[in-house]
Amino acid sequence: MKLLFCGDIVGRPGRRAVCDHLPGLRQELALDFVVANGENAAAGFGLTAKICAQLHDAGVDIITTGNHAFDQREIIPHMEADTRVLRPANYPPGTPGRGAVVARTGTGKEVLVIQVMLRLFMEALDDPFRLVEEALADHRLGETIDAVIVDVHGEATSEKTAMAQMLDGRVSMVVGSHSHVPTADGRILNQGTAYQTDAGMCGDYDSVIGMEKEEAIARFVTRMRRERLSPANGVGTLAAVFVETDDATGLARRIAPVRIGGVLQETGRPI
Repeated sequence: MKLLFCGDIVGRPGRRAVCDHLPGLRQELALDFVVANGENAAAGFGLTAKICAQLHDAGVDIITTGNHAFDQREIIPHMEADTRVLRPANYPPGTPGRGAVVARTGTGKEVLVIQVMLRLFMEALDDPFRLVEEALADHRLGETIDAVIVDVHGEATSEKTAMAQMLDGRVSMVVGSHSHVPTADGRILNQGTAYQTDAGMCGDYDSVIGMEKEEAIARFVTRMRRERLSPANGVGTLAAVFVETDDATGLARRIAPVRIGGVLQETGRPI
């Protein structure tokens, strides 16, 4: 299978980058399944039902979120009803929505998508390592499920790497989100799981991690908040991670970064 994970979508430039480039990528790369993190898609904070529909129409199969999952209150009933939108699995019991789902590709293959939010320098949620194990308990890669994608939403590179090493050989890919910066460590681990510490963001990189520079700089310089942060509005980059899996085992055969548009150096297509 050919899988794509798009990093955090930040504001209108991020939505535009995904909606402009993803339909062509699905065709060009013969993608079977696409996951995108949408937690910053609504003006940098949260997600709306309308934006979910736009992303699905563009070719996103599953939308993950993170610590901004519920910033837009209208998403709560939508997240309850739509299994294609996830929040971290380690939110406390009773939190609206779900943290894992099994979805089907157009050819009938089954993909398990899991999202957890990590805890170093983040909110004190339930144990993400335990919650991933629970989500995997009824699934065996290459036997009961064709592919497993894990979005680890967190700050610390060590915690993301530890999660990937723990899951090596049992999932198809572990990809980090949240930092909005694409890392250069994409690789296949010893037991066959593809890993990249962070996919980066889909948004305007002429910014401070997607936000307008002036207010972000002022907060560091003065330690005061003058106004609400807002997304930069330049040309967005689509930043993603491409993984091809072995159909027999569900493990990764190759991994490659994908960057299109904006101010970052573009990558070649992983064909």
